[in-house]
Amino acid sequence: MRKDIWLLHFSVFFFFMGMVSLNPIISPFAMMLGAAPVIVGTLASISSAVSLIFKPVAGVIGDRGFKFELMIAGASLAILAGVIYIVSSFTGSLSLFAVGRGLHGFGMALFFPASLTLAVDLAPPGRVGETLGWRSTMFGVSQLFGPAFGSFVADLMGFTAAFGLTVLFSFLSVVMVVYVYMRDREKVKVREREKNHSRWRALLVLSFAAASVALLLNATAYSGFLTFLPAVYKELGLGTSAFGVYLSIVGGFSILTRILGGREADKRGAALVASIGFVAMISGYLLLSAFLLPPGAYISAFLLGLGLGFVVPALQLLALGSLPSGVRNFGASIYTMFFDVGFMAGPVILGYYIQVKGDYSVIFPLLPVIVSFALITTLIAKVKKA
Repeated sequence: MRKDIWLLHFSVFFFFMGMVSLNPIISPFAMMLGAAPVIVGTLASISSAVSLIFKPVAGVIGDRGFKFELMIAGASLAILAGVIYIVSSFTGSLSLFAVGRGLHGFGMALFFPASLTLAVDLAPPGRVGETLGWRSTMFGVSQLFGPAFGSFVADLMGFTAAFGLTVLFSFLSVVMVVYVYMRDREKVKVREREKNHSRWRALLVLSFAAASVALLLNATAYSGFLTFLPAVYKELGLGTSAFGVYLSIVGGFSILTRILGGREADKRGAALVASIGFVAMISGYLLLSAFLLPPGAYISAFLLGLGLGFVVPALQLLALGSLPSGVRNFGASIYTMFFDVGFMAGPVILGYYIQVKGDYSVIFPLLPVIVSFALITTLIAKVKKA
């Protein structure tokens, strides 16, 4: 792969480092300010809600040739969000923190689909899945280091310092994208300005629909785990680092399978590889339901990581691999909207269920059930294709 692809991969790494380093501390920070479970879930989902609203527009703009500009703007908004997080920490304002989450979601709407589409557009022939696997690996590496780094900084230096990581990592992402853009803007022309009147029709294929629904269900389950397992650990007095280590294990083991998952998706079919990943994730959630506390819980983290590494690049290839290039950024925006819906709805719905039952741990047996439906959806796509 060319140098410009690698630099864009690293920009993805730094952008997601700025996001996932927050994951272990959103719930504890909100709880420290007196938020109820539903408010905790809502704060976790605001970024996904805002991202959901703006992604279709970003998709159309990207297909007009402004993918690099969208990535730069998205990472710049993440910097601004980080500054607002810091101010909210000084002032103790949940409302200001919510504004920062909204800006971060806007940045995600611009950055995420454009980075995904460029990976497909610039991939060597016959290596789309592998390129997506490498891009996905950047996210996996960020999961390995980001949560533990963010949680340890929060434990040792406070929430303000942890929020500063978002500013730093997002700035590095901007630098990477700007460098590639300034170096290759004449050589890498992706300004497809012609109008396409059949965007929605191009997406009406089973592979895209199945991948999108499976992504929605997987994101719903994963967002519940991501939001409320740290809340369980906080209630038990374990500190933010306990979940940071858990999530780093997930990220670490997902690295082992993301590139392999992408390559195997190229060779054996995306639906088959995604299905194998879902089976591993279901097994991980079942183990987590039985063993919530460390160190036993870390066995489930191993399975979740391995499964996630297969699922992410395979579903991306299943959704986007066969789309026409003129609608691919729009398709990536719609596809990732299903991720946003899952991350938006999961914490709120599961948070309400927790509030009714009065116990954070009640949601964990639901997670393998939700992912089982994602598996069924993916298998339907495989059977129909066969």
